[in-house]
Amino acid sequence: FFFHAHAGIRDPLWSRGLGDVYKRQGIILAFILYSFSEGLNNIIGIELLGYEKSPISTAMIAIILGLILGNIFNIREGFLIGLDFTQKNILKLGIICLGIQLKPFEFIKFGSIAIPLIIVCIISVLIVIKLLIQKLKISRGMSYLIAIGSTVCGTTAIIATAPVINAKKSEVAYAVANMTLFGILAMLIYPYFANIYFDGDPLFVGLFLGTAIHETSQVAAAGLIYDQQFNSPETLNIATVTKLIRNTFLVIMIPLFAYLYNRGQNNDQKYSIVKIFPYFVLGFIAFIILRNIGDVFFYNTNVAGKEMWVDFVNTIKISSKIFLTMAMAAIGLSTNLKDLNKMGYKPFIVGFVSLLTVGFVSLVAINYLSGIILN
Repeated sequence: FFFHAHAGIRDPLWSRGLGDVYKRQGIILAFILYSFSEGLNNIIGIELLGYEKSPISTAMIAIILGLILGNIFNIREGFLIGLDFTQKNILKLGIICLGIQLKPFEFIKFGSIAIPLIIVCIISVLIVIKLLIQKLKISRGMSYLIAIGSTVCGTTAIIATAPVINAKKSEVAYAVANMTLFGILAMLIYPYFANIYFDGDPLFVGLFLGTAIHETSQVAAAGLIYDQQFNSPETLNIATVTKLIRNTFLVIMIPLFAYLYNRGQNNDQKYSIVKIFPYFVLGFIAFIILRNIGDVFFYNTNVAGKEMWVDFVNTIKISSKIFLTMAMAAIGLSTNLKDLNKMGYKPFIVGFVSLLTVGFVSLVAINYLSGIILN
């Protein structure tokens, strides 16, 4: 039902209503994989290993199972529409719901620490990529796309930047594959590395995950894996805040890249800040405000409904984890590892060095920051 032996199926009825049907079915497929991953996690962690709460991350199981199934079988083309919707829009809904866990002053506190760290990482990666492309001789368009994908928000930044620098389709495809490959590696490895390196400090681990991993979805996955593995929702909150602030740098970086790429040419490329701004950040902030207004109202007054408010908050928290894990399952199912072989070694080297650079700079900057905080 979900898989087909052949890819590339087209149906003329698609444009007459089947698109919405398949979108829903793709979302259902992601939810089924989430449910199966949750059940498998409980069987392994609770029934077999005997823990009260499974020490294994459901999000990681969903990603790995998605990768396995998505590369063993060819998923029906229609379902890919729903999976794409899940990893973009259901993911954003999950991040918005995460706002219910935060207080306004925490957002300001984490943000004030994250902004200088983000700026240092962006500048460092841009310098390294500039030096690297002179040696490897890859195209300017490719280098710009990899640079903005590595520094800001992965695929979203690449797709938003491509039109303003007249990037070729092949360059966009290679850059996206680059972000996918190294982002998946980072989100699976970095939570465990960061826990050891930062000795489980939620602030520093969250800052590292939010600055060293490319995609919003990958940061959310890494934060969720860390939360589920080490019982640290604060780390997930900090990583999310850091990444959302990093996403807003699109508003600065795309006009800057457009100017640098087109200077000296007669190209009058136009771009819209309205279109590139990540509006789901506002939804995230709105839920922070809602949580705190609700807490003040129900905890500081004698009005009825306190238990209903607590149940509402808990429901939103649980929903955010479900939405995020569904998005992780969709990412795994949609990632074709065979396509990554077509990248070529030069973009691969640039992407790998970019990943190492942003990770190393983030570690150094956070170490410096920890010295200031501890002193």
